[in-house]
Amino acid sequence: MAIAQERGTNALAYSLDSLIQAKLPQGGQVGVAVYDLNTNQSLYTYQADRLCRPASTQKLITAITALNQPRAQEPFRTEVWYKGEIANDTLHGDLYIIGGMDPELMETAIDTLINLTAAYPFRILDGQVFGDVSMKDSLYWGKGWIWDDNPESFQPYLSPLMLNKGFVKIAAIPTNPGEPASLEVKPTSTYFNIINETLTKTTSAGKFVVMRDWMNNANDITVSGNITARRLEEINVYSSQDFFMHTFLERLGMRFTLLQPWYNFAEMQRNDSCQLVAVYETPVSKVLRQMLKESDNLNAEAMFTRLGVQASGKNHVSADESIQAIQSLIRTMGLNPDDYRIADGCGLSMYDYVSPELLVAFLRYAYNKDNIFPHLFRSMPVAGVDGTLKNRMRKGSPAYQHVHAKTGSYTGINTLAGYLETNSKRYLAFAIMCQNQLKASEARALQDAICEFLVKQ
Repeated sequence: MAIAQERGTNALAYSLDSLIQAKLPQGGQVGVAVYDLNTNQSLYTYQADRLCRPASTQKLITAITALNQPRAQEPFRTEVWYKGEIANDTLHGDLYIIGGMDPELMETAIDTLINLTAAYPFRILDGQVFGDVSMKDSLYWGKGWIWDDNPESFQPYLSPLMLNKGFVKIAAIPTNPGEPASLEVKPTSTYFNIINETLTKTTSAGKFVVMRDWMNNANDITVSGNITARRLEEINVYSSQDFFMHTFLERLGMRFTLLQPWYNFAEMQRNDSCQLVAVYETPVSKVLRQMLKESDNLNAEAMFTRLGVQASGKNHVSADESIQAIQSLIRTMGLNPDDYRIADGCGLSMYDYVSPELLVAFLRYAYNKDNIFPHLFRSMPVAGVDGTLKNRMRKGSPAYQHVHAKTGSYTGINTLAGYLETNSKRYLAFAIMCQNQLKASEARALQDAICEFLVKQ
């Protein structure tokens, strides 16, 4: 682009063009859109219609569409029901645990559900225990997710019933030199098997590694390596719904006599013999904050699935219902959804393609909605303060505390989109999408420089 000739006398555009030309690495690409929310005018564009992979800025699209639903603030619910009748300390019937896609359900929640169930007048279960995961189809990964990201904890197995985000947290603590390290494992469950091959302060033991045979969907977790100080690692386990149900049944058996001590999966068909026993709820605000502040993929997919349920009115959904809800909102904004590709809710998919102008359109829409903006804004990372922006635009930078934005990154892709407040008290919505840049530090430096320039306006 011949920046001086094309931008004419627009000083802001000329300055930003020059900044991009100076900081954009050779071979890299960038699309930028900036909108003045006070004047309702586009402030700056640079290849703003370029289709880009959004990475985790896709979470903004999911969050805004989810918050746009009339029932958006209903909590995530996990329910326990029985189907049958109670007589002489025995439930003659079955127990159902109905999943509601709660991504923040931890082992304390299982204990709460069992404690509430124990308030009912039976201690013997003469029937089966079922997990009801009918809310969502059986695809446990999103379209276009990379298979060899498994078994990283950021690539969860999706299910309406999940425990501890589908991963195990392992702490290795050194003991005496030459002896195995002490391992602390959370949550407590026999669903997985821990193999301790660590050695304390023994160089020949090699680097610290936590691995399982993920190619064969095995849940034997091997912890190995030289431990000189406390080390912490997370690893996902195969089949979130089985992880939940195995652990639930294990703890249920500590409080009840189970005449059929195993579990199955089935949808509960409601009739007059069905009775709600226990409910565990997680506020949407907690899910949203973790989703945006910490860029939690599981939380984003949970929101993505639930918005499909709420938007379609269906009890059983796939990704299609959620995608259709997002496409409908894109039409409401006056854009054509066929110009973009939405594949998942978190941005892990290699099939997602959006543009800076689309992200800014979503941010503009949210800004003008009282039922969306306050929830969205307080859940976004703040420059130099928290979340994924904690170590960017830190104290001393002009953008410190002035930028509330969502980051996104994987190899060759680095994006940033959100809101910023200028020194003249103007509020801007912006999206900066860097593509084909292998050095993430260079892409982030460009994004930070653009934000700092805009804040000073």
